[in-house]
Amino acid sequence: MQLVIIPTYNEKENIKSIIEAVFKLQEEFHVLIVDDGSPDGTANIVKELQTIYPAKLHIEERTGKQGLGTAYIHGFKWALKKDYDFIFEMDADFSHNPNDLPRLLDACKNKGFDMSIGSRYVKGGKVENWPFSRWLMSYYASFYVRVMLWINIKDTTAGFKCYSRKVLETLNLDNVWFVGYAFQIEMKYSTLKNGFKIKEVPVTFIDRVLGESKMNMGIFKEAFWGVLKLRKKFK
Repeated sequence: MQLVIIPTYNEKENIKSIIEAVFKLQEEFHVLIVDDGSPDGTANIVKELQTIYPAKLHIEERTGKQGLGTAYIHGFKWALKKDYDFIFEMDADFSHNPNDLPRLLDACKNKGFDMSIGSRYVKGGKVENWPFSRWLMSYYASFYVRVMLWINIKDTTAGFKCYSRKVLETLNLDNVWFVGYAFQIEMKYSTLKNGFKIKEVPVTFIDRVLGESKMNMGIFKEAFWGVLKLRKKFK
């Protein structure tokens, strides 16, 4: 069975639509919402939907904004206790297209990879609705990570991913250093360093239409300095 983890903070405009889009897929996916005390009532919308999808929709509520990385770690540990075989990271704002979930699953379930990445920067992948300045920053951030860590991943900062269960069982989830943008880099780097195989699957990344972006310069700074620290982690 497969689980899609979606962290949320103030996503009332998107949450119902993204959940229903996942459940409309031909392949069956369960959804876990990890909500950091959204004051806009996101969690209440999820709880209402649980009456319609009691076996497939789950929610874990936390107090206050604790960071993207800690939300996913919370979700990973929950998923491992519930015996899911494939665990996904996905945003709530439709920047990650739910229709791409089966392709990410196929790479891990049928093609022998341990992690699959929804990649903007491999052949066939692209970005829509981003200003050129943001695309440039993201593209060269991935290039910088690739050079500094010496890894052959085009989209090192991507947050749309599928993990096979054995990856999350192997990684020390209590020893993940970063909680923001650098979290995505660290998880890929740790996966590779533990001998697992990663496949990049081309996707179209579409900037959010509803709700407020969580991106800021502090997130990029964490990624920049985090890469230098990560080189020491596996020495």
